[in-house]
Amino acid sequence: MKALALLALAGVSCMVAADELPTPADHPKSLEVEHYAYGMHPDIARVLKTSAVPNVCQSAPVQMTYEDHQGQRHVMEYLVMGSGCSNG
Repeated sequence: MKALALLALAGVSCMVAADELPTPADHPKSLEVEHYAYGMHPDIARVLKTSAVPNVCQSAPVQMTYEDHQGQRHVMEYLVMGSGCSNG
């Protein structure tokens, strides 16, 4: 009986995990990149992914993939200071 319950639980777990896999429509490359401008107020409910900060000593673009409060995915590009500056 325990083996049957474990088998059923494993099957349901696989279905739940498969449901959470990204689909091609969810892939950030299929989304239009929005460019952040000072004063914008994006509707960010949940951050899904951010790109790495480049190892340069100047401002550099990074991208953030996020969901708004309606569950729609967006990709926003904005500038950050690179991580390549040193005070040495």
